[in-house]
Amino acid sequence: MKKHTLGISLGIVALFAACGLGGYMVGKNQPSSTVSKKTEHYDIGILQYISHPSLDQIKQGIIDELAKEGFKDGDNTTIHFLNGQGDQAKLATMSQALVDEGNQLIIPIATPAAKAVANATKEIPIVAAGISDPIGSGLVSSLEHPEQNITGVKNEAPVKDQVAFLQTLLSEAKTIGILYSANEENSKSYVNAIEKEAEKNQLVTKAYAIASSNEIATTIQGMAPVDVLYIPQDNGLASAFQTVVSEADKKDLPIFVSVDNMVKEGGLATVGQNQYDLGVKTAQLAVKTLKEEKTLPFTVVSTGEKIINDTQATRFGIVHNKLDDVKHVKGEK
Repeated sequence: MKKHTLGISLGIVALFAACGLGGYMVGKNQPSSTVSKKTEHYDIGILQYISHPSLDQIKQGIIDELAKEGFKDGDNTTIHFLNGQGDQAKLATMSQALVDEGNQLIIPIATPAAKAVANATKEIPIVAAGISDPIGSGLVSSLEHPEQNITGVKNEAPVKDQVAFLQTLLSEAKTIGILYSANEENSKSYVNAIEKEAEKNQLVTKAYAIASSNEIATTIQGMAPVDVLYIPQDNGLASAFQTVVSEADKKDLPIFVSVDNMVKEGGLATVGQNQYDLGVKTAQLAVKTLKEEKTLPFTVVSTGEKIINDTQATRFGIVHNKLDDVKHVKGEK
């Protein structure tokens, strides 16, 4: 019995030893690409300042490009999306929530959202989208060497091209009325750029700041005589743009805008940047930031496409069909 028991025990030991050795040898001989790897899961936060077509398209561009780059929501990535709907208090609360959730990267869309997230964390990488003036708004002091954890895509409006295109379409225009939101830093810097460029081209500007969208109607109706209404990159006005169009119609004023979507919504024309593409570029920078694990320089987009609303052009008697390099859209009105 003792010999029998010992024989079984030795056999079991030998079997386990053989299995262990065999498993080791198989593992050593397999190509590294077939070795089982732990799939890493990513949590990415997106905080949008407010809802309007331009920011919505930036968001969609971000999500689509992240998926294309291998960060697909519901697969190896969970995207935590929040929208502050223009409420500063909500932006602060939501920013902290995204930090507390443990997101590995946060993408704020528009300057107010970016500032809220920047106040909430100095450690989690931030890749901001739709930022007109990162330095002027106080987000960073350098685009090439942004401090701490903040980078993003700066959409620098092609103001020089915009003013030149405005003069091509409205050659008799001498006075420009500029409407903007007083509480948006990006709008203020844009207005300054428009005023300087207009002055170079012997144009007079009259700027009108509003505290909220409730003041759009009275402000437009109370404007001194102007030849064209100019709308900068302004989230508050973008979200209430139909009110702008309605009030401008009452004064028979053409509206020169700064964003491509506004042309379709009733603006006359722009030299504008594709908002979806801005989202794509933001996602590309976000992926690179995750992979390189460091803060990268801002991506600057400073060119745009000439776009004209054929319906509005006809209404204001503008001969536009022979213009070169212009995208024509059938817009409202």
